[in-house]
Amino acid sequence: MGKKPRIFTPQQKADAVELVRKVGNRAQVARDLDLAPSALYRWVKRAEIDDAARGEGSLTAQERDELRRLKREVATLRQERDFLKKAAAFFAKDDDRRSS
Repeated sequence: MGKKPRIFTPQQKADAVELVRKVGNRAQVARDLDLAPSALYRWVKRAEIDDAARGEGSLTAQERDELRRLKREVATLRQERDFLKKAAAFFAKDDDRRSS
């Protein structure tokens, strides 16, 4: 069996990116932190994109994730609302039939 993938917190990723920025050698930092160079590359690239986006008023990765989550929640709430409207109309119709 292969190794279980390690999970890193956003703070750990930010610290690694900061170290790359200070040291300037991504490969050396990856070796020092026992990280896959490709993972560190992705983290640095994401940080660069987020930094550039902040200057232009665009969303950071965290803000985009939050926006996606909120859009899913809104869609769910709309479906629930529509279902409740239809159920209320159905039962209102049923009550009208019984009282006639």
